[in-house]
Amino acid sequence: MEEALFLTRFATKVTVIHRSATFRASKIMLERAQRHEKIKFLLHTVVEDVYDIHHKEVTGLKLRDVQTGRVYDFPTSALFLGIGHEPNAKMFTGQLDMDADGYLKTHNYVFTRVHGVYACGDVQDRRYRQAITAAGTGCMAAIEVEKFLEEQGK
Repeated sequence: MEEALFLTRFATKVTVIHRSATFRASKIMLERAQRHEKIKFLLHTVVEDVYDIHHKEVTGLKLRDVQTGRVYDFPTSALFLGIGHEPNAKMFTGQLDMDADGYLKTHNYVFTRVHGVYACGDVQDRRYRQAITAAGTGCMAAIEVEKFLEEQGK
């Protein structure tokens, strides 16, 4: 909900598209968003497609109501994708160490057990997850990648 509220500073309206009617956001943040005049909610809805990204712009979305199966177009000029509270690291299962919740395990901030592979941001930070942490640890990982490549003579 923090992101939706933040976006109201720049957008004329914000539509929160959510796959169910329940949220993991704090009660106070959800209530604040629900009361905001610029924020509307489309519940039980998922994004099936984003239109015109090949032209490097967004002109609309294809949405699907998960209860009825109805598919329809939703005109919009922007999309902000919130990742939620589950790390998107399943692709590394069996390759990198993970904790029970699916976060990649690191030591010294960004190092994984695999030499030359670094993890940062939302996939390894369960406490702060997004924004500043992702930017900060992303920078840390980039510095380590640069060092690694120099060591490899590349």
